[in-house]
Amino acid sequence: MFFKRHIKARLIDLLNDFRIVYLTGPRQAGKSTLVREIAKEQGMGYYTLDDAALAASAESDPQGLLASLPKPLVLDEFQMAPNLIGAIKMASDTANGQKGIFLLTGSSDIFRSAQVQESLPGHMARIELYPLSHVERHEGHLNTIDWLINGTFEHTQLKPLDRKELGDLLIEGGYPEAIAKSPRSRSIWFASYIEGRLLKDFETMHHAKGDYHTKLSALIRNLAGMTGNLIKYANIANDLSQDDKTVKRYIEILELMFIIRRLHPYVRNSAKRAVVGMPKLHFVDTGLACHLLGLKKSDTLHTSQFFGGLVENFVFCELLKHATWSEEDVNFYHFRDTARHELDLVIERSDGTVVGVEVKASMTVKPEDFSGLSIFADYAKDKFSHGVLFYSGDKVLPFRINDRIFHALPISSLM
Repeated sequence: MFFKRHIKARLIDLLNDFRIVYLTGPRQAGKSTLVREIAKEQGMGYYTLDDAALAASAESDPQGLLASLPKPLVLDEFQMAPNLIGAIKMASDTANGQKGIFLLTGSSDIFRSAQVQESLPGHMARIELYPLSHVERHEGHLNTIDWLINGTFEHTQLKPLDRKELGDLLIEGGYPEAIAKSPRSRSIWFASYIEGRLLKDFETMHHAKGDYHTKLSALIRNLAGMTGNLIKYANIANDLSQDDKTVKRYIEILELMFIIRRLHPYVRNSAKRAVVGMPKLHFVDTGLACHLLGLKKSDTLHTSQFFGGLVENFVFCELLKHATWSEEDVNFYHFRDTARHELDLVIERSDGTVVGVEVKASMTVKPEDFSGLSIFADYAKDKFSHGVLFYSGDKVLPFRINDRIFHALPISSLM
């Protein structure tokens, strides 16, 4: 089934403004389908470095290969031949102002990898494509990031989500191929994805040595059980009887491969955010996380100890996807103060103002559920714009807490 991707218009705009555009994101998110469509419409040549002969030529003579290919062109799965970067930079340097020469795709964020020493500053725009959002699946157009930033929430009634429906959303995930399959076939697809994509790509792109397969397999299953929780590298290493430096390095690589996403803690001093406090873990797809945890029955998923973290993960993933095509660029953080008061998600706008987000899996909401938002508002002070709480009920509801108005929003509003 074909799905319209809302990021397409932004990609075309970037091709009109930059010489090189790099579309990155997880394997099987739909990058190849999207760039083939754009290549056809824009009159670009399409080549994939999954082609062994093309990859071998790129390895042997990157400048010669690039000179032989007609431009403008798409180079799909570009992470398979990072040695092409120098040749692409040279071609870009001599482009005489021409835009949209190269559209690159990659399933690993190679320009943020320590293995790639050369970047393309001023030449390239980078954009991410994630698995399908529910707005895309249902042909909707509302961008939830823009809606949340606007802060105007009508007191309306939406669709409630019972625990089975919520379980279905978590188990299905958003990979285009997986969502169309039966539960049994989807499980086989995820197993194949882990063995044939995740583990294979890990070895190919990051030159893993030794018994990395056993260590990585144990690690990703451990991480799946940590969705929505803080990452303590030493604790993970102890649980798995592995070296903590290896655990941290593997987690960093999994993030570059778009399997997981770490959220740094929000502090008012932005320079300290990457070095103060512990990051929070989310999977890029809840379907993959559920598969790793062996959670296959939506009607009993709510009894799992992982249910609350997976619901929080789901809300974050939907917002992350919407952020790729929202009107305004935003950054995501979590919040935890010295007294261990926590807030699930902080959305920071380009002007530094913030929107607080809490997530509850329940169908009801109480004033005390807003305590984390209230404490965060006091901490953020004049940077605080407003706060919302997503829950599985059916009504948009205002709550006044300590002279501030917060809103409870149905999770179904994300769809």
